[in-house]
Amino acid sequence: MAFSLAALSYIIALIIDAFLIFFAIFHIIAFDELKTDYKNPIDQCNSLNPLVLPEYGLHIFFNILFLVSGEFFSFILNLPIILYHIHRYRNRPVMSGPGLYDPTSIMNHEVLSQCQREGWIKLAFYLMAFFYYLYGMIVSLISSG
Repeated sequence: MAFSLAALSYIIALIIDAFLIFFAIFHIIAFDELKTDYKNPIDQCNSLNPLVLPEYGLHIFFNILFLVSGEFFSFILNLPIILYHIHRYRNRPVMSGPGLYDPTSIMNHEVLSQCQREGWIKLAFYLMAFFYYLYGMIVSLISSG
């Protein structure tokens, strides 16, 4: 049974998207802990900031696979969130290391609400994308076999 490059890219996207779903869930839980004063902002930012670049890198990686395999519709579906990630990282607070979250401003109500909303939106997007990638994988495997 021969795999097409499109089927392989969808399989990789499914696996990576599962990780992105877990990142989004962790994001939501972390900001809920901040909101309820369960954790302090410094510890929370130290646990969230190392996950930002891997999340963005993984998302861009499988979208590059979509481009190479000619799955342009899948790439276009992901383009808004890629552009949002680029915008968000370029406009991040001035910090000494990589990441998005600054412990001095994270407890601001507007910032905290925006971060929670961002987590929920990403979770919804990654969940819908998971089922789309599953569908794309099945269609690619059927058409290549």
